Amino acid sequence: MINNHLVVMAGGIGSRFWPISSPELPKQFLDILGTGKTLIQMTVERFKGVVPSENVWVVTAAEYKDIVAEQLPDIPAENILLEPCRRNTAPCICYACWKIKKRNPRANVVVAPSDHLIADIPAFREAVKDVMEFSAETDAIVTLGIRPSHAETGYGYIKADLSFSSSRKKNIFRVDAFKEKPIKEVAEVYIKQPNYLWNSGIFIWSVSTIINAFRVYQPEMSRLFERLLPYYDTQQEQSMINQEFPKCENISVDYAILEKAEEIFVYPATFGWSDLGTWGSLRLQVKQDQYNNAAIGDNVELYDTHNSIIHTTQLKKVVVQGLDGYIVAEKDGTLLICKLSEEQRIKLFH
Repeated sequence: MINNHLVVMAGGIGSRFWPISSPELPKQFLDILGTGKTLIQMTVERFKGVVPSENVWVVTAAEYKDIVAEQLPDIPAENILLEPCRRNTAPCICYACWKIKKRNPRANVVVAPSDHLIADIPAFREAVKDVMEFSAETDAIVTLGIRPSHAETGYGYIKADLSFSSSRKKNIFRVDAFKEKPIKEVAEVYIKQPNYLWNSGIFIWSVSTIINAFRVYQPEMSRLFERLLPYYDTQQEQSMINQEFPKCENISVDYAILEKAEEIFVYPATFGWSDLGTWGSLRLQVKQDQYNNAAIGDNVELYDTHNSIIHTTQLKKVVVQGLDGYIVAEKDGTLLICKLSEEQRIKLFH
């Protein structure tokens, strides 16, 4: 376990959960499920027993530094890496992995978003341990694929070659292709085929494997962070990152590396996963009443209401009557009432 490292990507602004979230306090830093823990706290906690706290890294925007330090006090301050601007996931991962490589060239790394939900934590930990054993012994890049439960159009898909498993691990398979978020008709075709999986965005690799992949497929980006090696863990690091990081291409690790590299594998998993990207997905992850309503709040009463989500943790009492398929959400004096089917329009309201 001493070589295991975790990189948590926590720089997103989480605007889709307005008014609960905001650019000042994105969803990863909120107790959005009403459990007493924020999403980023839940993310780090699920890796206990897999990665020691001193090997946990968080890459986030500079303005969230204090929030991360407050919510994750067990993580060393020097492991909070600050992006001066948003450049998608490839630069974020390249920076973190060069830092880790300098500290431990034998490191084994799992990369995870900060705002996802996992239902079965023991099964998740076993999956990660299994894959990290595999990545430590091979030059493979592995992603966790989720067996789909419905024809979801909000997720990317992985087409796996289930006819041929790895010789080292029988539950790890080669990836044939990554598929973009599909339209409904295509998603319905995908879920009828057992070799199509949701792309969880959780990646596992040895640090030497991913650095070599960046050198081959993103040489300019790799050279940028390699040139900064003398500055890592010095007082000059942040100023140099502020100067050089904006020069990186704005590109996801999927496009930058995964769709180009050859040794790409997937671990099909069934531990219950959601990226909590919409109010609709949040409703499905919260205990529902007999009318398919999910309520998060201390005192919520529902009458003749169906298929709705109510998130009102600041109000003393909330009474809702006669809604079907709605979002009711309140924070700091702002109240949102919106059809779930129209939630993509929320960004127009703020």
